[in-house]
Amino acid sequence: MDFKDQIKELTHKYFDEIVGIRRHIHENPELSFEEYNTSKYICSKLDEYGISYKSGYVKTGIIGKIEGKNPDKKIIALRADMDALPIHESEDHSVKSCNAGVMHACGHDAHSASLLGTAKILSELKDQWEGTILLIFQPGEEKFPGGAKLMMEEGALDHPKPEIIIGQHVLPDMETGHVGFKEGMYMASGDEVYLTIKGKGGHAAMPHTLNDNVLIAANIIVSLQQIVARMVPANIPTVLSFGRVIADGATNIIPEKVEIAGTLRTMNEEWRAKIKAYIRKMASEIAQSMGATCEIKINDGYPVVTNSEYVTELAHKSACEYLGQEYVHKMDIRMTAEDFGYYTQEYPCTFYRFGVKQMNNKPTGGLHTPGFDLNESSLETSVGLMAYIALDVLAQ
Repeated sequence: MDFKDQIKELTHKYFDEIVGIRRHIHENPELSFEEYNTSKYICSKLDEYGISYKSGYVKTGIIGKIEGKNPDKKIIALRADMDALPIHESEDHSVKSCNAGVMHACGHDAHSASLLGTAKILSELKDQWEGTILLIFQPGEEKFPGGAKLMMEEGALDHPKPEIIIGQHVLPDMETGHVGFKEGMYMASGDEVYLTIKGKGGHAAMPHTLNDNVLIAANIIVSLQQIVARMVPANIPTVLSFGRVIADGATNIIPEKVEIAGTLRTMNEEWRAKIKAYIRKMASEIAQSMGATCEIKINDGYPVVTNSEYVTELAHKSACEYLGQEYVHKMDIRMTAEDFGYYTQEYPCTFYRFGVKQMNNKPTGGLHTPGFDLNESSLETSVGLMAYIALDVLAQ
């Protein structure tokens, strides 16, 4: 029996257990950097499986370790995130959060359950493969500065240091049983932009006596779109969107302050820095030309997720072997952000998607929405494929 058949047999054998793990984590969600009970639960499962680990990285992070034969030959890492979101879950879900206002609306419960299932299988087969596999159970993916960055800064991946890191993520629009890969740039950076326009306010009927800070804010928002439309090369996907504007005046009151908040997304780290400089210069000069000032704060978010072409091609090939070519797809870029990007800056990585779409017209819902509800049969794909990719990478 080869690895593919063994992994499929073990995945089927432990499927109900993996579903139970996912349900336990889903029913007991915890917010970013507060995953204390989730971390304890994962540690208890690693103890049960006889897998060694170190915990307490960034308070709740865990690094597990499975050693095969000749453990120093090659070292790779598999990653899952653990945190939930501040969302109140829909009432009609059969498996539902017991923590009001907190929900696993991004599939991190499935990611952690999948990695535990993968770990159990790899541990059972460890006498048949060479190398070492690290298990990254990471906190705080949903909250800046991101658990990936903080775990690396604490040295979680220094001893031993992996040569490759592999991660996966749910995709509600993709059919269950299918997976998708994208080599090169895949997910955008994500920065937060905050602008505060200050000037003399006053009676709206006498605009000549004041600075119209609302009009100034409007001019800044419109003008900043020129950066994307006319300054950034057309082959670099870029988004600059403002979703929050607070002008706390009235029909006849121009406020002394207007606050604007938005997001900057791009697929190029060099242009990411240039765009920020353009934003600062343009916003400041527009405000000044209209008699006001503009305070500018840009919080650096997650970097671009750039998948290694070699590792991604290898994982794509493994997926075709394990699932069948008709179940494996080439993905397009996404302007959403992921702190997995920090790993891709330091290591050859691949970050791929597995489908979780519900069957029989049952709604799946979108990520980060109260109605998100994945198809649990997708866990058979996520567990088995990650185990197969890991062993295939080790064998190369």
